[in-house]
Amino acid sequence: MQTPMHWDLFCRVVDNHGDLGVCWRLAADLGSRGETVRLWVDDASALAWMAPQGATGVELRGWPEAEDEPEPGDVVIEAFGCDPPASFVERMATRAAAPVWINLEYLSAEPYVARSHGLPSPQRNGLVKWFFYPGFDAGSGGLLRERDLLVQREAFDAQAWLASLGLARRAGERVVSLFCYDNPAVPALLDQLAAQPTLLLATPGHAARQVRAALGDTLVRGELRAIELPPLTQVNFDRLLWACDLNFVRGEDSAVRAMWAGVPFVWQFYRQADGAHRAKLEAFLSRFPASCHAFWRAWNGFAPLPELPDLLPWRKEVLAWRSALAAQPDLGTQLTGFVARKR
Repeated sequence: MQTPMHWDLFCRVVDNHGDLGVCWRLAADLGSRGETVRLWVDDASALAWMAPQGATGVELRGWPEAEDEPEPGDVVIEAFGCDPPASFVERMATRAAAPVWINLEYLSAEPYVARSHGLPSPQRNGLVKWFFYPGFDAGSGGLLRERDLLVQREAFDAQAWLASLGLARRAGERVVSLFCYDNPAVPALLDQLAAQPTLLLATPGHAARQVRAALGDTLVRGELRAIELPPLTQVNFDRLLWACDLNFVRGEDSAVRAMWAGVPFVWQFYRQADGAHRAKLEAFLSRFPASCHAFWRAWNGFAPLPELPDLLPWRKEVLAWRSALAAQPDLGTQLTGFVARKR
């Protein structure tokens, strides 16, 4: 059994709190494995609703100032290329045993992941920074997945969870969640959903605002009724995905959670001004079941919105996809093993 290590995990919130969501899940997962983690965040305000319960082994810290920096831990992770403070890096170089320095990259299915995962980047101060890429196959660092996540998923009671929010699925009604950026395809989606009994659960922010703008204050159209959800903790967001028949998600954290949910989902990629999100989308679709490709491209702005695919065969495809992913070591397991080999 490996000796527990002390980790420093650095995260800067760019926008939408997605980076913080990934970093908190990683820190909590490491803590559940007996590791101790200092999570350094420049804006931790979203954790008040995202993870109010905290996590075993995780200490939340504000972005460090030179005068109050502690001794660096055994492992230092900079998430998504956010450089730790220069003074902290200097202290890393003077540590008796140099920490393992990890650059945790964004999730991608593009070919460069297999070429770049695990490569060293020697630094001028004599330290080595290692690139660690999450991904979808054996040549990557895998996906974040708590060790008991799929067991919890199988034991989940959707009806009871909905009831805890004061909600109930009506007879013959499908349940759909919507978590998205601004998207001009939302009105066309609502028109489709209104054609058969549907309970739409809209998350706060962009999704709820667009739904209200399209449906009005009644939040009803045809056979569609919409509910504006309150902010959900990460635990309850997982359960939202589990309780639905179809999930619309955005960004990296919610997309990975939708994969583990094992129900049909549509991923809205973060739009980039240079159009790089198209390559990321196509790389992912090359690995993903084909029945939903046209809809995914349209939801990401590359075509008019077609009819939703049939959910039953789509669900079978997603479950097979999840089984293949679950057969691979999860990111936490791979990361701790990688660090142990580099110490």
